Amino acid sequence: MDDIDRIFLAMTEYFSGDARRIQHFVKVHAFARLLGREEGLNAETQFILEAAALVHDIGIKKAEAIYGSASGALQEKEGPAEAEKLLQKLGLPSGVVERVCYLVGHHHTYANRDGADYRILVEADFLVNLHDDGESPAAVRAALERVFSTPGGKALCRTMFGLKD
Repeated sequence: MDDIDRIFLAMTEYFSGDARRIQHFVKVHAFARLLGREEGLNAETQFILEAAALVHDIGIKKAEAIYGSASGALQEKEGPAEAEKLLQKLGLPSGVVERVCYLVGHHHTYANRDGADYRILVEADFLVNLHDDGESPAAVRAALERVFSTPGGKALCRTMFGLKD
């Protein structure tokens, strides 16, 4: 079993009993994996992207327990420490843990997305959320114009939602 599989199983255990949240991170991971490969990320960046996609919403449980809310800002506030505990327990290198925690702490911040891993994580999360939230074609188009920057992410968004140029 590789490290991505171990993170996948650890997150499934973390969200045990919450099939909706498990389904969410599985879908985000699938899109992130695909888009990272399409963008030709190097192996380390691809690994960081996939790890971050699996743990990106780890702050939800703590935010709900403390604040009664799972807002994006609270996920970003509470997520990095939770991700750090889980990833360190799995024995991942400190540099990987640091970058993943950074991404977890910023995945709802859409300005100044430094790095392909950051841009792709946000796009993958948007692809899932736009569908799961039943957003209108106008909202999808606005997200496409405002959030998506990678060629693969833009193309996948257009295809998924049947948008024409």
